[in-house]
Amino acid sequence: MPTTPRAWQRMLSGRRLDLLDPTPVDIEIEDIAHGLAFVARWNGQTRGDFAYSVAEHSLLVETLFTRLNPKAPVKWQLAALLHDAPEYVIGDMISPVKAAVGPDYGILDDRLMAAIHIRFGLPATLPKTVKAQIKRADKISAWMEAVQIAGFSEQEASKFFGRPKPEIIQDLKIDLRPPKEVRHDFVSRHQELLEAL
Repeated sequence: MPTTPRAWQRMLSGRRLDLLDPTPVDIEIEDIAHGLAFVARWNGQTRGDFAYSVAEHSLLVETLFTRLNPKAPVKWQLAALLHDAPEYVIGDMISPVKAAVGPDYGILDDRLMAAIHIRFGLPATLPKTVKAQIKRADKISAWMEAVQIAGFSEQEASKFFGRPKPEIIQDLKIDLRPPKEVRHDFVSRHQELLEAL
């Protein structure tokens, strides 16, 4: 008799998250922060003694989103912080790999994102305008990462991600830090945003 493959992952919190049918009650911010702090962007191909984590990237995207949209409601800042949250269980795939995997990756990502949003009081699906604003901040972050830690020239990064306005990235520098520090800052920022809602 064939057995059904296991589709859940046990989290450090003790929760069991069903990847095919995730529910908001099985999502904890500590699990998200821990997972994202250990998931490397750029497939780990960055300069420094620590990987550049998705948690660190998410903090930067939220900062950039807020600079680009200073009057945005706090809930959309929270959405920016959580924009890559599903990667705490499905990892960070670079765009060429996502394209090769096909639409199934996107479906899995969307289900997880909807459960995460609901868990923290956001709409399951973000308005298109908000999604576009977060994507803009995400591309600026990618440009900064490419130039500062991934070995791209400014010209090459601008070709792929567009050149950001200098005032948006002014005084922002990527410092690679231990996962423990990044995890702590991610949870702290999440808490600040929840309290401000």
